[in-house]
Amino acid sequence: MLFTAELYLRFFFYTTMSDDIKHECGLTFIRLRKPFSYFLQKYGTVMYGLNKLYLLMEKQHNRGQDGAGMAAVKLNVEPGYPFLHRIRSVAPQSIADLFSTIGKEVAELEKFQPKIKQHPGLLKGHLPFLGELLLGHLRYGTQGKNNVDFCHPFIRRDVAPVRNLALAGNFNLVNTDELFDHINFDPGTFSKQSDLAAMMEVIHHYMVAADGENPEHLDLKSVLRKSASLFDGGYTIGGLVGNGDSFVLRDAHGIRPAYYYINDEVFVAASERAAIRTTFNVGENEVHELMPGNALMVSSHGEYSVEQVLEVKERRACSFERIYFSRGSDEKIYRERIALGHHLSKPVLEAINYDLKNTIFSYIPNTAEIAYYGMCKGMEDYLNKIKVQRILSWGDDINEEKLATMINRKIRQEKIAIKDVKLRTFITEDVSRNEMVQHVYDITYGTLRKDEDTLVVIDDSIVRGTTLKESIVKMLSRLGPKRIIVVSSAPQIRYPDCYGIDMSKLGDFIAFKAAVALLKENNMDNLLDELYCKCKELNRRNELHTVNLVRQVYKPFTTEQISKKIADLITPPDIDFPVEVIYQTIEDLHASCPTNNGDWYFTGNYPTPGGNKVVNKAFLNYMEGNNTRGY
Repeated sequence: MLFTAELYLRFFFYTTMSDDIKHECGLTFIRLRKPFSYFLQKYGTVMYGLNKLYLLMEKQHNRGQDGAGMAAVKLNVEPGYPFLHRIRSVAPQSIADLFSTIGKEVAELEKFQPKIKQHPGLLKGHLPFLGELLLGHLRYGTQGKNNVDFCHPFIRRDVAPVRNLALAGNFNLVNTDELFDHINFDPGTFSKQSDLAAMMEVIHHYMVAADGENPEHLDLKSVLRKSASLFDGGYTIGGLVGNGDSFVLRDAHGIRPAYYYINDEVFVAASERAAIRTTFNVGENEVHELMPGNALMVSSHGEYSVEQVLEVKERRACSFERIYFSRGSDEKIYRERIALGHHLSKPVLEAINYDLKNTIFSYIPNTAEIAYYGMCKGMEDYLNKIKVQRILSWGDDINEEKLATMINRKIRQEKIAIKDVKLRTFITEDVSRNEMVQHVYDITYGTLRKDEDTLVVIDDSIVRGTTLKESIVKMLSRLGPKRIIVVSSAPQIRYPDCYGIDMSKLGDFIAFKAAVALLKENNMDNLLDELYCKCKELNRRNELHTVNLVRQVYKPFTTEQISKKIADLITPPDIDFPVEVIYQTIEDLHASCPTNNGDWYFTGNYPTPGGNKVVNKAFLNYMEGNNTRGY
């Protein structure tokens, strides 16, 4: 049958070794500092802002494929005329769908006024999204359903322009019920499913209060300070106010990323530095990180400031941004992923007993490519040292042929798997999906010597292990390797996330399954019942947020023991050669990504109390057989 958008996305995520991790969302913000006539004269188009918004969104499309949306606010609109507009889409190519719709509106206007794009004022009056303030969003659903109603931006309308708000962001909150209770708001069925709705209502609540105290002179900094101090989670949010004020705000721990760029024509903010650099062709040092707890605020008159809105707390920027989510075209992220791979070269060399002659190196999926280069560089460094030592040991016993043979020794690298995108155009029933996934990648036959070569394949992360066991390892086994070593550039993912990534069910994690299996093998599974009782007691006392009890599940075992059990669990029963797994260490992760030390997925060290609540709730759900989120 043909794909629906939802089935397409489900199938797509079964086509990587990384299993089903949903990306972060992506945020884009533009505020024009010049009139449309300026852009027409300098760049030949009044659509400058929309064109840049489109590029910023496309350069971050990796961050969201469930849907896209944008909002626009027009400045200096006469009373009675609309000034806030929004459009959203969940089409398979949602960004293109948004801007195609806008393009059709322009084309329709040109039927009657062929030169309307040469008249900025006229076009602004007729084209809804030709606004000076623009907010774009790419969505991966982590809470709520994947339909257009849950796409950002959300809007809150009012007769008074200053009480209108468009809001979008990259975040998850874990205290939405408490937020609704705080402002005494009954969310209803729809809003109850969306943490953005909770954030929207809280901010709007304080906006209305501020406007009531000082009409038409909104103290936006005070509004954000009062609102954001209540949010438990990681977030970068952007907002457009109907009176022309706007802001981008980052959480106090800096969990979610945010960058901005300012020149005399525009204010710009986005979730990724590289997207801004590419779109505006500027240097790295011209794009600034919006620091934790700070907000970029622009008034309706075009005055701006970067203000500390929240008390800054320990920096816990998400390490997954560097491992996997953000595009590797950012030069700092590129170097960090190279370092992640390089750190893995030593344990891999030890695992293959330094036998480079009989080892093939490759990677799946494409997001692991940069870490792969780093790992191979580590192998080359080792091989070059060996070459020097061997040549020096020969002394005078040297000739051209012998020297050429030694110098030409290389790391054996092959493109083992090639994605066949043609298979994304249809899907079968669930029971056949694993068989289909094996064929999403074409393996390259003849690259291995059967029963002689070890195959080392690097991935960026291993979450559930299901795709590895049911599809990838089976696919690679057709090459007949002596053994397969799967290398993860991330450490073992042991704990749920509640700050932007859809990893909330404890029983899904292969590391947790491995620890539980080891407990049973060692007659220690009574520990699970003990922890369950403790969790229930904490829940009864409303103290789930005070401690992460799930750490005790892993405590009896070494990292190596859990890795070995993971290897056992991902090995299909019909495979007759050994499969091993090597994970990144926490220490090497921190050394590779020194400014993004948010590692709660791996260590259970959550930056906010809500994280402990989520992990304990996830454990209760696991023990009680509830296949629901922990938040």
